[in-house]
Amino acid sequence: MSLTEFLAAFALFVALHSIPAVPTIRAEIIRRVGRPVYFVGYSAASTLALIWVFSAALALDYIPLWELTPGNAAAAFVLAPFGIFLVIAGLLSANPLSITLNRSPNPGAITKITRHPVLWGFAAWASGHIAANGDLRSLLLFGGFAVFALGAISMTDKRAKRRLGVSWTRLAEHTSIWPFGACFKGEQPRLDVPMLLAGLASAVMVLWLLFAGGHSAMFGADPLASSVDRSQSISQPEP
Repeated sequence: MSLTEFLAAFALFVALHSIPAVPTIRAEIIRRVGRPVYFVGYSAASTLALIWVFSAALALDYIPLWELTPGNAAAAFVLAPFGIFLVIAGLLSANPLSITLNRSPNPGAITKITRHPVLWGFAAWASGHIAANGDLRSLLLFGGFAVFALGAISMTDKRAKRRLGVSWTRLAEHTSIWPFGACFKGEQPRLDVPMLLAGLASAVMVLWLLFAGGHSAMFGADPLASSVDRSQSISQPEP
């Protein structure tokens, strides 16, 4: 029953986040209820769906899939903070090519890393948590998030091409779908104000999550303590 509930919760999460991808449905809902009601209602529904997904996942039995090592924790400590940075930078930066809160037509510096920073950020964050946990419910939960984010990249590109027309090619040639792929085309990463703000915000968030008990308070798990315990158990020989 728990797996059925998790699948239902995740299906609702995907369905809710697919609404903005269909302009006709989104426009019709806004026409009927108004823009403020749509955004408040959509945000509330998305938050509740996300809470349901996590609670349903935590109710699943813990079934380990592979042996955890310090390398798993290291992967999480690299991928998760990098993912958080990409998400925040992507939302703050101007990016007509992808998901953003800034609708300025001139792409920000984050697009030199990838033109889909928010989607790649969610995928990196989720992948780090898969590596750090190594169990079935984490694979279902975070693997589902990663697949959803990566699967949305091609759809987002198609929507941007349709919306921007011929200007899409001009804008896209200075970036790449793949992280740091534009470097092979001669584009050099640079910093701007949104990226600096994102770096500061993500650093504060990571410090709070790891060193101020934020992760433990929100999710009931201390990543640093778990990684230390894992290292000690591996270093100690079996009796």
